[in-house]
Amino acid sequence: MAVAADNGVTVTPLMNKVLSDYPGKEGLMILVEYGPGGADLIHKHDAHAFIYVLEGTIVMQLKGKKEVALSPGDTFYEGPSDIHLVGRNASTSEPAKFIVLLLKDKDAPQIGGELIGTCRLKWPQTPGAVTRYVRKRP
Repeated sequence: MAVAADNGVTVTPLMNKVLSDYPGKEGLMILVEYGPGGADLIHKHDAHAFIYVLEGTIVMQLKGKKEVALSPGDTFYEGPSDIHLVGRNASTSEPAKFIVLLLKDKDAPQIGGELIGTCRLKWPQTPGAVTRYVRKRP
């Protein structure tokens, strides 16, 4: 079931799988669609988020990093401690779509309760650290 927000963003869950080899963890795959001019609120996942752009151009920025523009085939990584400051469609006339794979604590919400800007979030901290990176297509 897709969930649409007033900010021009629609999120559709595609798959949820408990990872039996990693006790207490699960993978969640979602499709995110930004309408023309659509944008996310400031948020945090407390999960490892792997992003793959399918259509259009999106702009992403994590706290302490520069904005990056991503096109179809480009990837982006968001770590458990990252605060996602910018997530938006670069176009005001065309939609954009991307897949997000979240590796997170089982049954934890995608986003959920501590106030960050205008978005409420609360998740338990996911152990482990992974280097942040953005990889552009060759």
